[in-house]
Amino acid sequence: MKYYIETYGCSLSEFDSAVAESMLSRGGHVRVSTPEEADCLLVNTCAVRLDTEQRIAERLQELASRFPSKKMVVMGCLAKARPGLVARVAPKASLLSPQNVTKVLEVVESGQREVLLEGSRDTSSLPLISPRDANASIMIQEGCLGDCSFCITKVARRQIKSYAPRQIVELVRELVSRGVVEIRLTGVDVGAYGWDLAKRPMLPDLLRSILEGVEGDYMLRVGMMTPDLALEIIDDLLEAYQDERVFKYFHLPVQSGDDEVLKAMNRKYTVEEYKELHRKIKSKYPDAMIATDIIVGHPGEDEEAFENTVKLVRELRFEKVHLAQYSIRPHTRAAAMPQVPDGVKKARSKLLNAVIEEIGLSVMGSYYGKRVEALVTERGHREGTVTARMRNYIPVVVSPPVPYGRWVRVEITDYTFFDIRGKTNL
Repeated sequence: MKYYIETYGCSLSEFDSAVAESMLSRGGHVRVSTPEEADCLLVNTCAVRLDTEQRIAERLQELASRFPSKKMVVMGCLAKARPGLVARVAPKASLLSPQNVTKVLEVVESGQREVLLEGSRDTSSLPLISPRDANASIMIQEGCLGDCSFCITKVARRQIKSYAPRQIVELVRELVSRGVVEIRLTGVDVGAYGWDLAKRPMLPDLLRSILEGVEGDYMLRVGMMTPDLALEIIDDLLEAYQDERVFKYFHLPVQSGDDEVLKAMNRKYTVEEYKELHRKIKSKYPDAMIATDIIVGHPGEDEEAFENTVKLVRELRFEKVHLAQYSIRPHTRAAAMPQVPDGVKKARSKLLNAVIEEIGLSVMGSYYGKRVEALVTERGHREGTVTARMRNYIPVVVSPPVPYGRWVRVEITDYTFFDIRGKTNL
């Protein structure tokens, strides 16, 4: 059977799509590049934001109307969190939750519509995934310990399930042997890794197991951690990061710079605690890249609260900020709270985005004219370029293209607020 797959959302979706592709390939099915060629259409979805949900719903409706006789499987967070919506726009489609991705083969081969939304992720084995360029994402855990008022992901990926360290080490070893040089350890909250396992290995223990158990010239990138759990393990984590094969990169979503808004969000830390976390990282690794997420316009955010967020961004000078306007998500407590008007959200977002760009230009501009060392990991977004990563994970757009997996010296000749650009003689 020929199958076509589209993937929306984060690295977790990318991982689940890679698992699905691996299992379908082992079952003898062949991936094709267009829906017209396919016998079966798979769409791996995301539910985190309203605009994303609407775009996916329109795409599902389009595919269902254009190819009514083809098998269709809707996977991922939207299938789990919003099955009624999916059934309305694509009534014949089978539904497969993230936890049931390992059953994709039986769903694709079934002669009828299947709905597999219950149950928990099977972590008894970690499927071999196909790398993209010279990098690969490994989901080390699913689920979270929090209960944020704005988050629909907890509906789709609630239960904590971690893969055993030996499974992850074996997969990293196999990927490195295949030429992968960047391993992205991802999860809903990697700070919660190991909470469900018998011996309670924590994230620093996992990093040490990988670094001690897998030889080679590769780099690990650690994914998103909630600040409260990061605070519990930060000292051990900073020690594990001393290995040069770990990118000095930390993704720590602050979400707001105001304590009252953090309470409304049901986040489990204060602004001062976040600052202490930031201080600890920067005192150990001054050039570390700290990425954060910020939601503008969450219920309870008044002008003073918003200004507190702006002040925090100016004070901490994040190397990367994922900025989003709050959008109502079903099955969340924030949906029932008094809402900030859309016009106010847009105005605040525009103002904060200008601050983020100003800081980003300053941070990235500090590399202008310098020669930096970076690892080439993937194709560039522009023709004639590749993307490389410095040891703090700042992206370097390199021209002319050089082979993946090589460390190169790059002379920085240009920059934007989110990357630096340069040329190499290699």
